[in-house]
Amino acid sequence: MHFALTPEDLIPALALALLAGLRGASHGRRALFVLPAAWLLGGVLGLTLPHSLSAPPTAISFIFIGALVAADAHISLSATTALAATLGATHGYLNGAALTQPPLGATAILGIATAVFTLVALTASTVVPLRAAWSRIIVRVAGSWIAAIGLLLFGWSFRPPS
Repeated sequence: MHFALTPEDLIPALALALLAGLRGASHGRRALFVLPAAWLLGGVLGLTLPHSLSAPPTAISFIFIGALVAADAHISLSATTALAATLGATHGYLNGAALTQPPLGATAILGIATAVFTLVALTASTVVPLRAAWSRIIVRVAGSWIAAIGLLLFGWSFRPPS
């Protein structure tokens, strides 16, 4: 439930799945396996190592991946792989750092990685067959909204404590 209830994790994973789907089946398959594996590895590291990351990496992932979707960026398969690995490791680390109770943390990280796998599979497989210009524009508009949310989140992270 953590993944489904945490927009800071759900939305960047969704954005990456949209981007991979726009790029085609090979990108979708690569994101499908790299993102959850990196998330799992990052989560395990977050459970075991000291933590210091916070909201700006989350906001940056919203902005960067959302902008790539909005631009319908033609990135290489290796760039998709690197993006999935970076996103998964960063967000997994943040999840692991937040879920520090030993039995709950490991189970939760495994559940989150499974949810990421499912989200990417469903989203990318929905976007890959889209060929009509109007349908791809809808996906790109979703990317622009994700980038806009990231800008708001980034600004919000600098507000003074109340």
